[in-house]
Order: sequence, then structure tokens, then C-alpha cells
Amino acid sequence: MSFTLGIDYGTNSVRALVVRCADGAELGTCVVDYPSGQQGILLDPRDHHLARQHPGDYLHGLEKSVKGALAAARKQRGFDAAKIVGLGVDTTGSSPIPVDRNNRPLALDKKWRKNLAAQCWLWKDHTGWREAARITELAAQHRPHFIAKCGNTYSSEWWWSKIWHCLAVDAPVFDAAYSWVELSDWVPAVLAGVTDPTKVKRGVCPAGHKALYCEEWGGLPDKEFLAMLDPKLASLRDRLYEKAYDATEPAGALCAEWAAKLGLPAGIPIAIGEFDVHYGAIGCGVKEGTLVKVIGTSTCDCGVVSADKQVPDIPGICGIVKGAILPGYYGIEAGQSAVGDIFKWWVEGVCEGDSALHAQLSRQAVRLKPGQSGLLALDWNNGNRTILVDQTLSGLLLGQTLHTTRAEIYRALIEATAFGARAIIERIKEYGVPIDRVVCAGGIAEKNPLLMQIYADVTGCTMLVAGSGQACALGSAVSAAVLAGAHRDFATAQAKMTSLKKTRYRPAPAAQKVYHQLYTLYRQLHDALGGLNRSADLSRVMKDVLTIKDAQSG
Repeated sequence: MSFTLGIDYGTNSVRALVVRCADGAELGTCVVDYPSGQQGILLDPRDHHLARQHPGDYLHGLEKSVKGALAAARKQRGFDAAKIVGLGVDTTGSSPIPVDRNNRPLALDKKWRKNLAAQCWLWKDHTGWREAARITELAAQHRPHFIAKCGNTYSSEWWWSKIWHCLAVDAPVFDAAYSWVELSDWVPAVLAGVTDPTKVKRGVCPAGHKALYCEEWGGLPDKEFLAMLDPKLASLRDRLYEKAYDATEPAGALCAEWAAKLGLPAGIPIAIGEFDVHYGAIGCGVKEGTLVKVIGTSTCDCGVVSADKQVPDIPGICGIVKGAILPGYYGIEAGQSAVGDIFKWWVEGVCEGDSALHAQLSRQAVRLKPGQSGLLALDWNNGNRTILVDQTLSGLLLGQTLHTTRAEIYRALIEATAFGARAIIERIKEYGVPIDRVVCAGGIAEKNPLLMQIYADVTGCTMLVAGSGQACALGSAVSAAVLAGAHRDFATAQAKMTSLKKTRYRPAPAAQKVYHQLYTLYRQLHDALGGLNRSADLSRVMKDVLTIKDAQSG
């Protein structure tokens, strides 16, 4: 009997999960909130695009969550920490960290502790939107193949735009940083005792999706191109990495220091770092034809296509990267910059409520028919990740009156995220990527049947739910199990260790018909305000929404 450990770094917390390799049984878990900032996020009231995290929180959460998960597992019959054969780590991304020559984050130094530029630049930090636009412009002119695989638009959520912005706004921090390391690469390196950032084994998932890495053009962007951005970025390239690896390669072996801290066997393999949703896709049993939606503060959509096939470039998506999810497959990523964050903003920020109000508004909203509220919203409260790739966009609520209720707005916001989800599905399918089933994971997918039914009705797809409530951590544990030899390959490991819940949300034909009408209006707003159709006439949109409202209220 053997076990693996999955460690999942989310936006507000880190969780550890102990899993039995034979069948994926979850023996112990522990979630630890980040102690710094506002729910773990360091903010600046002068700039709503800024979102950072203190790297010390990651170390605090690592030790506490793993020890907590092991303590819980020890209560289960047959468990022995000495039988843990491997561990895996997934994180948010792109979340780059400036580090010194010893792979130590600058923010852990007293000199930089309170400097926001010296922290981890969290995935949802969009301060580099100007830099992202310039990267897109220069790549289109000089290296169009660089951005062809990431939808032809470079995002402010990604690696180079953040690092370049650091140079622009705080050159002393940039100059003090010997190198930069993705969070998903840094945590495995810490566990492996790597003290030289140039020796950190980088994952192809973050490298390919966020840093323009591809073996076809020699890895990272060439120094000539980076010098077009800034000569200091070209110099930095020599202190980064030449090669990135898929999940067939370990990130390293657990060093003696961290083995003693955590109570684990020294020398066990550490799976290569991937982003949370990519390992989450593995934890959901992803295979060709499956779209995995991990629904959290944002939503990330992932699918795979055999590397033996040709995958066309897909405008507006987050990337097509060989080996980013499963070895031997292209990983395809898309997503929405805000989903759960939007509901949280409305319920907690505007309505000043809590989880009880979430439940209350859900009960009220479920009694509404599609279109009955007369509201139509856009889901761009934190910009648009796919398919517009524009973080300077903002949300919109159309149709509110003096009689509009909180629950009606709550439902309209859910519907907006469902419309955004449909736009992504249609874009991916348009370019020949098969989607035969949709598997959803995350707390929202498990706990919000209203949202899941709306998603089914809007997209026309049956919504399946991952068997594990910790799909990302489970995927990390699955990868560790394959690496440790507990299973011969990923297909076998997924068959044994992952599952789906019996609950299924099927489209209701009557609701589907109304939502198709509303989606058509959503796309008119989407294409016009998103810049795809600058000559659009929007004069009928409000009237048409009211017509639907009248029909549904009768």
C-alpha cells in the first residue's frame, strides 16, 4: 500500500491532500489560509490592477497544510507516512517571484519585505497591461509565431509583462533580482533543496503557456527580441532556463531538511510543477474530447489533443502547449478572469453580506425564469481572458430598474459567466478541437446547483462534476504516483484514482431556448464593446431584453 501527497496553492489558501495510490481514496486534507494582506492578497488602493502575495505565506502554508493533512491521514486505518512515495505541487499562474542568487525571494529580505514589487506577482495582477500590449505589438511585427500559439495576444496576467512592468516601475527591485521563478517551479525547488535559480527544473506548463517557451524556436524568446522590449530583459534570459519539462520528469527529490520538517521520507520524487487547473484537469480524468472547467475565483478551461495530431492556432485562447497537462498531448487552455470573484464582489462587497446571504440569494434566484429579470450582464469585472484577451475591459449590467432586486442581479451575474463559458466552448470547437463532455471542478461546481444548471442551459452541454472536491491537489498526487511507479502511465493512474459524481446537470430545452436569445444579445455587446465589431448598432439590445422579460413574466 502506497500513498502520494498533492499540494495545491490557490488564490487565498494552500491545501494538502493525502491520497492512496491504489484507488485515489483521500485519507487526509488540510487547508491553510494565507496570513498576509486581504485574504492573502497584497493590494494597493491606488491601483486596482495590482495583486501580490508574500512568499513567506507559501512556506507557512506548506508546512502547516502538509502536517495537518498527515495528522488527519493518521486517523485512517493502514496509513503510514513512511509509505508516501511521492508528492506533487500545483499553483496559480503566472505568478512569478523575484529571487536572489540563492533562490530566496527578495521579499524575505528585511530590505524588501514591505516593497510590493519584491513580492510574488499574483496571477490576477494586471499592472503590466501596457507592457502586454507592447509585447503583442512587437511580436506581431517581428516574431508572429511567438504569439500564434497563445491566441495572437499576450496577456497582462503572464510572465514577461509582469517582469517588464517591474523594471518600469521599480528598477531597484528588478536589478536586485538575480532571476525570476514561477511559483509552480519555486515550491518544488524549495522542497528539493535547490539553492541556485538557474538549477531550478522548470515545467513546460508555465513556460509554454505564459513565458512564450517552445522547443520549436529554441525555448524562451531570443535575446534579440527581448532586447526590443528592454536590453535588461535580454540579459535576464541568461539567468533563467534553457529547457522546460513535462510530467514525465521529476522536479527533484525531497531534501533531508524538508523531509524532517514535514515528517516525510527523504528522497521521494517531486512531480514537475504545473498550474492548478492543468493538474486539476488530470484530477478530473481529462482525455481527448473532455473539457475540464475548474470554477473558482476565476475559471480555467483545459483540454488535450494527441500530439500525433495537428492542432490549428486558435485566436484568443491562452495557449497550445505540448506536454502542458498530459505527456504526449497538447494542452489547450482558455478561461475567464473572474467568476467566483464576481459573485463575491456582489454579495460581500456591495451587499455587505456573507455566506448566508449567498445561500439566500441563490434560493431567491432559483425561482426566477431565464430572462425574467430583464437583466443582461458582461462578465468582464476583472477583464477578459478569452477570447478578447483584454484586461482593461470592465463589467456591465444592463436593464436594471427601480424594482431590480439583489437576487435578480445575482442571477444575471451567474448568467453572464455562463455566456462567457459558451463563447469559449464555441471558439475551441470552431477550430476542430473535440468537446464530447464537460467536467467541472471546484467548490462552486460542488455547492451551487443553480449555477451548474444555468451553465448547462446556456451552453447546451451536460455538466458533469469531478468526484474529488480537491481535483487540483488530486491531479498533483496522480502525477506523483506515476512518477513514483505506483502506476505505469497516466491513463492507468487516472482510471484508478479519479472519478465523477453521479450528479449530472442536463440542459432544459425551454430554458435553453430563452438563453439562446439572451446569448445572441450578449454576443452583440461582447463583440461591440470588446472591439470586434466597431460598427455595431446596439440600439435594439435593451429593447430586446425587455421583450424577453415580458414574455417570461407573463
